[in-house]
Amino acid sequence: MINKNILRSCNLHGMYDIQEADIYGAYKIFFGTLVSGSRLKIINLLRNGKRNVSEIMEELDMDQTCVSHDLARLKQCGFVNMEIDGKYRNYTLNNETIKPLMDIIDKHMSGNCVHILKKEIEVKAPRKVVHSFAIDKEKQMKGGKKK
Repeated sequence: MINKNILRSCNLHGMYDIQEADIYGAYKIFFGTLVSGSRLKIINLLRNGKRNVSEIMEELDMDQTCVSHDLARLKQCGFVNMEIDGKYRNYTLNNETIKPLMDIIDKHMSGNCVHILKKEIEVKAPRKVVHSFAIDKEKQMKGGKKK
C-alpha cells in the first residue's frame, strides 16, 4: 500500500508514475541513513543542541572528512538543518520530525531491544575476561624473568 503523504510529495516533485517498489526505495534511503554508527552518534549529539563541524569532530573524536560526509547525508535526507554564522556552519537536529522520532526509538528500544544488547554484551564479556587474564599472566611472566 502506497502511503498517501509520500505519494503526494512525489507528485509535488514531478514524480507522477511512482510505483510501490519505488516507495520502498525511499524507506531504504531513510533507514539506510540510520545504519551508520557515526551518523547515529552525530544525531544523538545534536539532540543536545547545535554544533559546528569542529565541535562535532572534537566531541566524537572523528576526522573532518567523515563528519562532513555524514552531515551531508543527514542534511540531504532532512535529519539535520544547517545555518551559516560567519565562517561557521552550525548544525541542528530536525526538531519537527527527527527529534520526536528519536524519542520514540529510545522508548521502543528501552522496552524491546535492551535485552538483545544485554545478551550480546554477555557473549562478548567472557572473551574480554579471558583476554585480560592472558595479558595479565603474560605481564607477570615477563616481570618474573627480569628479576
